[in-house]
Amino acid sequence: MASRIVHTTKMTWVLDPREPMLGPVVDGGTIVARVSPGCWGPMITPDYPSGHEVTHPVAVEGAEVGDAVLIKIKKINVLSLATTSGTDSFNDGNYVGDPFVAKRCPGCGAINPKTYVDGIGEDAIKCVNCHTPVKPFHLDNGYTMLFNEERTIGITVPPELAKEIAKQASHFSAIPPESHQYSSNLIAKGDLAGVLTRVRPMVGNIGSCPAVPMPSSHNAGDFGSFLLGAPHDYALTEEQLLLRTDGHMDINEVCEGTMIIVPVKVPGAGIYVGDVHAMMGDGEVAGHTTDVAAEVIIEVKVIKGLKIDGPIILPRPEDLPYLARPYTEEEKNKARHLAEIYGFNVETEMYPLQVFLLT
Repeated sequence: MASRIVHTTKMTWVLDPREPMLGPVVDGGTIVARVSPGCWGPMITPDYPSGHEVTHPVAVEGAEVGDAVLIKIKKINVLSLATTSGTDSFNDGNYVGDPFVAKRCPGCGAINPKTYVDGIGEDAIKCVNCHTPVKPFHLDNGYTMLFNEERTIGITVPPELAKEIAKQASHFSAIPPESHQYSSNLIAKGDLAGVLTRVRPMVGNIGSCPAVPMPSSHNAGDFGSFLLGAPHDYALTEEQLLLRTDGHMDINEVCEGTMIIVPVKVPGAGIYVGDVHAMMGDGEVAGHTTDVAAEVIIEVKVIKGLKIDGPIILPRPEDLPYLARPYTEEEKNKARHLAEIYGFNVETEMYPLQVFLLT
């Protein structure tokens, strides 16, 4: 029986349409999702084949292949007290083909080996078999950001404080009990101290389950292309890649008040959320940003017969460029008056269309 409200804390790394979904939630119902941090935590967790940990997909009652689902983001509550991020490079010998998916122990050669934490820093995560540090990524230049109690501002901290935060990494990240990632705060980076920023949370990965198993971080045209002919278990063909749903968008307009229309490519749609950022500019220029744990509240509504390949974003009016915002009644009346003077009609019922190229 479908529920009006579905609470989800279960996490997954691979979006697999063969796995049973949670729910279902009724058409028009609410999903309350507890989300673990996105990029750097999963990136430094060798055990799992993805650069993201997201909520397990939730079925929507009545959603069938060829429909679409409208997702309304009602609330994003940031839970983390601190996060660590920065720019990276790949460590050769610590992965096979793709450092996000096939992490490799340089000591014993195990792929996605079980690991444990011993201390802090990039060498703290070690293989349980041979005790060798497993680090597919190197944080070339990084920062640890501390948030105030209201989660309205963030400040990057000096190296000494970054190390103290690293000693309580999971606490400062607010890692949910159901999560299996290591906290990015373990890295203890403080290369950029004393920088102030506002908090404006957005969701980097949100949408519906693809029709082929794929790492959640790779459910996109750009990251997904890394799976074409890849030398690991999640390799895809070009035809299979078309079964993605492009949930990993990393578009900062996807915030509170935004609506997203997503395709239904498997029965029930399988709505999931992940990769929440405390703030992000126009594009994830550094490749990563302030990944945080969060509570995300969304409403879902089935749109029957709307067959689309990927998401359509309906941003908040205030997030649109000035010239693209919907016209006010005062502006429409002025336009009609001007057109009447010169004897012609004017079209005033228009809305902007913004196209994002995710290939």
